[in-house]
Amino acid sequence: MPQLRLALNQIDSTVGDLEANAEAVLRWTRHSAGRGAHLVAFPEMMLTGYPVEDLALRGSFVHASRAALRSLARRLSDEGLGEVPVVVGYLDHAEHARAALGSPAGAPQNAAAVLHGGEVALTFAKHHLPNYGVFDEFRYFVPGQTLPVVRVHGVDVALAICEDLWQNGGRVPATRTAGAGLLLSVNASPYERDKDDTRLELVRKRAQEAGCTTAYLAMMGGQDELVFDGDSIVVGPDGEVVARAPQFEECCVVLDLELPAAAAKPPSGSVDDGLSVEHVVLSETPVAPYEPDAHGSEAPRMEDDEEIYTALVTGLRAYVSKNGFRSVLIGLSGGIDSALVASIACDALGPSNVHAVSMPSRYSSQHSRDDAAELAHRTGLDYRSVPIGPMFDAFLDGLELTGVAEENLQSRLRGVTLMGISNQEGHIVLAPGNKSELACGYSTLYGDSVGAYGPIKDVYKTNVFRLAKWRNRAAEERGKTPPIPENSIAKPPSAELRPGQVDTDSLPDYGVLDRILKLYVDGDVGREGIVERGFDPEVVGRVLRMTDAAEYKRRQYPPGTKISAKGFGKDRRLPITNRWRENGR
Repeated sequence: MPQLRLALNQIDSTVGDLEANAEAVLRWTRHSAGRGAHLVAFPEMMLTGYPVEDLALRGSFVHASRAALRSLARRLSDEGLGEVPVVVGYLDHAEHARAALGSPAGAPQNAAAVLHGGEVALTFAKHHLPNYGVFDEFRYFVPGQTLPVVRVHGVDVALAICEDLWQNGGRVPATRTAGAGLLLSVNASPYERDKDDTRLELVRKRAQEAGCTTAYLAMMGGQDELVFDGDSIVVGPDGEVVARAPQFEECCVVLDLELPAAAAKPPSGSVDDGLSVEHVVLSETPVAPYEPDAHGSEAPRMEDDEEIYTALVTGLRAYVSKNGFRSVLIGLSGGIDSALVASIACDALGPSNVHAVSMPSRYSSQHSRDDAAELAHRTGLDYRSVPIGPMFDAFLDGLELTGVAEENLQSRLRGVTLMGISNQEGHIVLAPGNKSELACGYSTLYGDSVGAYGPIKDVYKTNVFRLAKWRNRAAEERGKTPPIPENSIAKPPSAELRPGQVDTDSLPDYGVLDRILKLYVDGDVGREGIVERGFDPEVVGRVLRMTDAAEYKRRQYPPGTKISAKGFGKDRRLPITNRWRENGR
């Protein structure tokens, strides 16, 4: 059988930075060619970054993407790389699409191209458009209606884009009908907890349906709230894994494959789901037989807590660097949430770029002050103390505040302090709220909710503890100092806004609360369904009422790394003004 050396470049890109993204394609293609690749691939919308959201509706951006693609083809040729076919994702528009009700103006397409010989040899658009969770591609794109097949060194390679594998029908069965020897799918599939297992089973299933070796190339990096974890996979026609790339790591997977020879007569006509075959011959002659030395391997898998923690680090690092910031500022209370955020920030940016402020009030315990200082000592981050007592007293002299209003004043003074330092010194503020608190509205608007980014906003409180323990354990295993003081993990969570306050004064025990929230928020299970699972009806009713009432607060919370299938924001969209209550309660 013909041999083909495939290079899958699992790399990052930045939305809108066409020049830097093109440079990355050039650099990694040069690297791939240096390793003898016969076919080189890059992720979905590599040239524009992903997702581009409403930039897809801007004609000037579509035009710039198309121009950048043609320029990239010429540059590859000018650098002596023109004979290596390169598959790269970009933003295009349909040349002959008709205006239709509900179709995006300008007919943008989530597309990919094959570059060869200084030219754009073939273009195609994603056939299946996702429209769930964070995806809104019906809003932005029109679908492609072809099965693209390129013949490379005597092997027919069918091409697909991400959702073309996630949905049934379309290009996968069409690949079998066309008799292709390899199905190559370029993807920008966002990370979710446990998605690596789902992804593996999907690629195995599709390889068997396509009847050929299937390569699933994934993006790595971060964009706003999304994280891309890599984990590219190559699977044989029998469903056996041939190679699997590392998680959360830029890399080039080079693999020698033996693939069926292309039929003498190229596939043509209409195939499954009415797709029309678009076949382009780049090279008919197989490469001279050689001894394979790029053998497949499976990178070790991360355990669940390591995977989630790494996603949080990756998301924060991408947000800070891609938005032109250099340093972050954290209000360090001595509690578990700010301690975990500080640890993530130090791992993402280096402790020299992490600044922390302790802002004690009259109610702050000495152990909390000590825990904050201890974390700073362990991590090496920049640390200072700015007591808010004098500010608090001055406000109370001018305002008659009691109860919750007095408690929240402390949080808001801390928010003002952080934002003042941020403006003065140029650090962006990180909000420390977790998903449990955001769900129940257990946060103060313009207080602990201020900030540019919320690294743990999609992490339930019980998982905050798990991640803190994992991070300390991982440090110990490497012979390093655990970053988070044990007391921050062990003590009862408290906002310390009044004497003796603990979180369970206002909330159910987190073990119970999080289980209810996972059903209601993540699973869309109603009150009756939750109670049927054995939870106390009064507790369920209370949690649901708090969650429903806090929607207006969540809308004003900063963006943060998404790690679940249903993060607050694009995944879960509920009206603020809403009188519907489960069972009328």
